[in-house]
Amino acid sequence: MDKALTHADWSLIQSFLAVAETGSLSAAARQLDRSQPTLGRQIQTLEAELEVSLFERHARGLKLSDVGHQLLPMAQQMHTAMNAFSMTAAGQSQQLEGSVRITASVFASNHILPPILAHIRQQEPAIQLELVATDATENLLFREADIAVRMYRPEQMDILTRHLGEISLCFCAAKSYLDRAGRPTSPEEVFQHDLVGFDTDDRIIASMQERGWNVGRDAFATRCDHQTVYWELIRAGCGLGFSQIQVAEADPLVEILDIGVKIKKMPVWLAAPQAMRQTPRIRRVWDLLAEGLKASL
Repeated sequence: MDKALTHADWSLIQSFLAVAETGSLSAAARQLDRSQPTLGRQIQTLEAELEVSLFERHARGLKLSDVGHQLLPMAQQMHTAMNAFSMTAAGQSQQLEGSVRITASVFASNHILPPILAHIRQQEPAIQLELVATDATENLLFREADIAVRMYRPEQMDILTRHLGEISLCFCAAKSYLDRAGRPTSPEEVFQHDLVGFDTDDRIIASMQERGWNVGRDAFATRCDHQTVYWELIRAGCGLGFSQIQVAEADPLVEILDIGVKIKKMPVWLAAPQAMRQTPRIRRVWDLLAEGLKASL
């Protein structure tokens, strides 16, 4: 086995790691952007080279064998080392030309970043921008993104961060709903209305409970975790909800409500791997992103 491991192709080990962590060929294929048959052949090739069975086949997917469990930590260490290797090499590039991959929440990607990215493109036409709109946390150290826009302070080691300010939040509703149901002016009146909340995400409930409001999931007549869809539900008139104040102010269909309660603000941070931060194109996009985001707060 030692000889086989010495000669094993990294791409095969990468395939093993993806299948081990996702539990299926289909999920691993999506993660690696490869076809499922190709991934299946790569797993078979690696097992043949190592002369071991890495997985046990089940109706619901693949389960690591005992040998697979033993090899998984080493594959994870190799993955970390390979990413550090490529990131350090990429960080030495002195060219301004190239691509910069930015990740941000779906809501920020829809409502905040487009004009900022358009300005960056005007300023630096040689830099290509890739925007990963996701509410999942992309791993900057594995180069899933070069720069992250976060609404919390990243705490990974080897990550540089910059606090840009805070976003004000507001209580709001569609004017069509308020014309029909009335406009609340106090917290007590709020609970006489339909509320729009998250589904499995408990942040709204936790924030309201911090204020002493005894609410649970059933207090919200309409629920959705996808923040852009959540906003569209408010705009359509499903009830009262929360939004970033600049987004609500810019929408003629929505009215901001004053119920005599201050809502906790949301911090805005930029984050990038230390190894990549000094790359000219990433540094330039970082600076322009910071400038645009600060102006929007």
